[in-house]
Amino acid sequence: MLLQNEIAIITGGASERGIGRGIATLFVEQGARVAILDLDGETARDLADSFGKEHRGYPCNVTNRDEVEAAISSAVQDMGSPSILVNNAGITQPKRIAEITMEDYDAVLDVNLKGTFLCSKTVIPHMRNAKKGNIICISSVSAKRGGGIFGGPHYSAAKAGIIGLTRAMARELAPEGIRVNAVAPGLIDTDITKGKLTPELKAEIIESIPMKRIGLPIDVARACLFFASELSSYVTGEIMDVNGGMHID
Repeated sequence: MLLQNEIAIITGGASERGIGRGIATLFVEQGARVAILDLDGETARDLADSFGKEHRGYPCNVTNRDEVEAAISSAVQDMGSPSILVNNAGITQPKRIAEITMEDYDAVLDVNLKGTFLCSKTVIPHMRNAKKGNIICISSVSAKRGGGIFGGPHYSAAKAGIIGLTRAMARELAPEGIRVNAVAPGLIDTDITKGKLTPELKAEIIESIPMKRIGLPIDVARACLFFASELSSYVTGEIMDVNGGMHID
């Protein structure tokens, strides 16, 4: 097992068909104990309970500093110091510039970018004390292409900000034994896309992807597992594309 005896905090992990749940499931299979943070605290607890008594779920709005600090403090008290953080919580809006209100802008930037910053800032002192840790952030192909199918310009900006934050944290924290990397998924079959893909649109999208399929949460989870494990022990500040060839740098 690649994550035996590791303690992982995963944000936005409760959604039934979400990337976070896929990451949590794979990490548990690889020996980690997981703490799932989500706005839906009840579902987070139910999911954790389904994994076993050594796992935990906590309610948490990642845009609220007090809630982030309280949830992570509870996780540390219940489980011990985290060695892995996956900043997965995020939202998107398929809006064009003229349609984006300031409320839209603030919501998307706050959940995606501010949430990543707050959770990282809160977990880092525990990793510093242990002199080791892995932080994995979830960006998007939208950050690299300048737009996506279900994300507007404000979403692209937030996810591009995550890339910059990832690299800056990686450079600062590497001397202390903490690695920081990011995954940039393409179109993934999750609750976000459920009901929004007509057969015609789905066929058109698949035709544009060299690997001829839409991604699955497990595809992103496996990339996160690589970064969370010793398989990537000499890798930090890296952004891994998981998009089936939709975008190739």
